[in-house]
Amino acid sequence: MKQHFPLKNVQQEKRIYRNRVLISIGIVSFFMLLLVARYAYLQIKNYETFSTAADQNRIRLQPLAPSRGYIYDRNGVLLADNYPVFSATMSRADVEDIDDTVKRLTPLLELTDEDIERFSSRIKTSKKTERVSIKLNLNENDIARFSEVKYQFPGVNIETQMTRYYPHGELFAHVIGYVGRINDKELKTIDKDLYAGSNLIGKIGVEKSYEELLHGMPGNESVEADAFGNVLRHLGRKDPVRGNDLYLSLDYGLQTIASEQLAGRRGAIVAMDPRTGEILALVSSPSFNPNLFVTGISSKDYSGLRDSLDQPLYNRAVQGAYPPGSTIKPMFGMGGIHYGLVDWSTAISDPGYFTLPGDSHRFRDHKKTGHGAVNMHKAQVVSCDTYFYVLSYRMGIEKMNSWMRQFGFGEKTGVDLPSESTGLYPNPEWKMRTRKSNWLKGETISVSIGQGAFTATPLQLAMATAITANQGSHVTPHVLRESKGSKVHKVHNAPNGRIQFNGKPEDWIKMRDAMIDVVQTGTGRGIRTPMYQIAGKTGTAQVKSIAQGKRYNEALLTERQLDHGLFVGFAPAEKPEIAIAVVWENGRHGGSAAQIAKPIFDYWLLTRKKNPIRPSGHQVSGGLMTAGIKPGELPSGANILSADPNANPNQQTNEANSNSNQAAQTNGQAAPTTSRAASAAATADQE
Repeated sequence: MKQHFPLKNVQQEKRIYRNRVLISIGIVSFFMLLLVARYAYLQIKNYETFSTAADQNRIRLQPLAPSRGYIYDRNGVLLADNYPVFSATMSRADVEDIDDTVKRLTPLLELTDEDIERFSSRIKTSKKTERVSIKLNLNENDIARFSEVKYQFPGVNIETQMTRYYPHGELFAHVIGYVGRINDKELKTIDKDLYAGSNLIGKIGVEKSYEELLHGMPGNESVEADAFGNVLRHLGRKDPVRGNDLYLSLDYGLQTIASEQLAGRRGAIVAMDPRTGEILALVSSPSFNPNLFVTGISSKDYSGLRDSLDQPLYNRAVQGAYPPGSTIKPMFGMGGIHYGLVDWSTAISDPGYFTLPGDSHRFRDHKKTGHGAVNMHKAQVVSCDTYFYVLSYRMGIEKMNSWMRQFGFGEKTGVDLPSESTGLYPNPEWKMRTRKSNWLKGETISVSIGQGAFTATPLQLAMATAITANQGSHVTPHVLRESKGSKVHKVHNAPNGRIQFNGKPEDWIKMRDAMIDVVQTGTGRGIRTPMYQIAGKTGTAQVKSIAQGKRYNEALLTERQLDHGLFVGFAPAEKPEIAIAVVWENGRHGGSAAQIAKPIFDYWLLTRKKNPIRPSGHQVSGGLMTAGIKPGELPSGANILSADPNANPNQQTNEANSNSNQAAQTNGQAAPTTSRAASAAATADQE
């Protein structure tokens, strides 16, 4: 009999199904519990952490660069301004592939290799959300091209940033200096938080010396941004603090006059107040346009300046080391009195040369036949070299070095400008250290008249002249007169010490009188005037050496082989208000350099108060934007003379020259001229 089995076991299937359901529910419930636990962990326990992270993707703290402080002259004439430019910027947070983005932007914004190099250096060290400039000073074509394809460059924006502008161009270039893009070397030393959002830093001049005061303090702004880095909302802001405004001791009018005197020539002029050390004018010629450097100078323009034979980038007033020639004779003469080697009655017989005992070599005087009997007073007036040869032989190089260093020779003056040269006052120790040879007595003779290895900067000559005008009181040259802003900075405007002098106070008066006679009857008589008294000293520095027994013949020399012309002086002689040092490269004679100094004296003492020179065409104070002027609308500073904006600049120039030369014309002297040949021919004096 066949056994029958049921087709399916209903009870068993129900049991299996129920078990499977329970297992499935258990599994689902388990993972649901895991998910709930994870949500709880993220949203309850770590809420603040992930909320902050989410906000950082949406809300950003962007640095706000401070506006740079303005720079003014002593009368409030604006010398360094700020104005807005358009800039292309990018932050690391908004761009996945920076190199590719820059590569695609290069033809669009016409980026140069310098632009790319500067940006690449800065973006690597910037904060993630800091917007770094790719290119400054975009023009309308750059902006138009970029706007058409903006959607292809998420994270790249066009922003307005402040940059520097120097309204007077070349006129103050060497003293004010300029700012430029922060480079790799500077990135390693600057405080990156302080310079967050900033692109520019002082490179030379006042801009570099007082970078800390001028830069200011950055602020920040909290903004809400989308995934492409575009700002959706401004949430909060801490305003940046603008840098201090600097008021310099420079005078616009005096700087203009001094610059005109060196127009077309190579040389330097420094004018300072001997009572305080304030620098009133500082000119190095030729000069350059500092605005070229602000947003990045082109390779072509920089090569032209760098390779020029005239070296316009070189600050001759502070860095130029020249043989000072006879301009140091008043200071050196006071040393002879200090050591008791001579007095005012000590006289020598000058045959036109000097020889060392046992040596046939003749150290020539500039006057071949000599000056006869010469004492200290006459030696200054006629610039008798032989007198100082004898004095140096008696004094010796060590005493000479010790004395002359008190006037600042061979040392930095301490001026508040960078890259100052020390010049050189040589001695045996220096020669052994640098040339591995012994000092020769003949070298002492050369140093006594500012030749040989002795070199000095125009600034050192101006300071030494100021010390002489002060009858031994020392002052430190400086250009900063006052600082206004959030940062405190004190300026010292007073004498700081005296020359250690063993003579009598009246010895300084007698030296002043000798320097007065230099201008009245001696080698500087071409600039004498009845309006006030000038105490001065001319100097001629030999450029090309002349063999023993040979005569100096200008006809056989090139223009750059001609002697340098130098002049130092102060006025009014009895109560000095201004001390001047002039160096005219290849100017031939000290008398020619004195002709350059005369209009500077005239302007400061006669013209300045009644008819001051002020720039025309813009406000004397206030920023560029408040004045409503765009860069490029102002003429070159050297041509801006009128105090009346409606006046004819050429007419003002003629009037200023006429006023400056009035005294010389009254005295029967030819008025100074800007012609090199005429100025050189104005005097036949060799000193």
